[in-house]
Amino acid sequence: MSSPALMTSRDRLAATADPVAPQQAGPPASMTRASRWYRLNRDRLRGGLIGIVSLLLFLLAWHLLTTYRVVMFVKFTNVPTPLAVYESFSRAVHDPKFLMHVLLSCRRIFFGFVLAAIVGVPLGLIMGRFRLVHEFVFPVAEVMRPIPAIAWVPMAIMLWPTNEQSIVFITFIGAFFPILVNTLHGMTLVDPVLVRAAKCLGAREAPIFREVYFPAALPHIFTGLTVGMGVAWVSLIAAEMISGQFGIGYFTWEAYSLVQYPDIALGMIAIGVLGLGSSLLIRSAGTLVMPWRLR
Repeated sequence: MSSPALMTSRDRLAATADPVAPQQAGPPASMTRASRWYRLNRDRLRGGLIGIVSLLLFLLAWHLLTTYRVVMFVKFTNVPTPLAVYESFSRAVHDPKFLMHVLLSCRRIFFGFVLAAIVGVPLGLIMGRFRLVHEFVFPVAEVMRPIPAIAWVPMAIMLWPTNEQSIVFITFIGAFFPILVNTLHGMTLVDPVLVRAAKCLGAREAPIFREVYFPAALPHIFTGLTVGMGVAWVSLIAAEMISGQFGIGYFTWEAYSLVQYPDIALGMIAIGVLGLGSSLLIRSAGTLVMPWRLR
């Protein structure tokens, strides 16, 4: 038999004996997307899981220390248990007065912090760009910066006609100096090579300020905003405890005066949650404004 005939017979035999095998199906598209999402967000998921575990351990330690009235270097005999604080929270969420305290504190924080940002950021940018302004303003700012917010309470009462304006002013003072100092620090760290390159390309003062100095200082500006928000809450609570009639700080101090220990812990937790939420809003705004810093 000739060779072509032999090959034809073999091909026919192979075609008859071995039918075409079906192609092996790959993984579903949804599983591929889920696997890719997990790889991209693995570190965030790990951090979130560790955070949840740490909070659960904190609650467990709080429960054990307060349930068994442990006395070591500190006394937990009068500290309320987590269950008692939860019962207080259940009553408070249905109490319009508690919600009014929270809303008033948030309003004071908003006005004081926004005013501090409106004044502190431009002033820090100008001080960092113009030496004469820096030499004129910086000594006064450095003298006033170490004064704690609680020391401003008597002066604020004398300066402003109402308690509401005084508390907003104290909140403004607390947020202003961290914002100013961090903005100024960011301006001093701008690479002079970038400024010289912009000048070589023919840029004038306004474009250099807008396109070089401001973007380079933005990370430090948002750091100052985040720190300023935390100090603003500290200043607000101190002012509300001393001279306020409403607000979450006043609620906490009133609970202490009335020996309502669960309400004291509730007020402290509310302050912490509100402060955390405010800082998260600022960080989220920074992520939107500075997308180039995303990894």
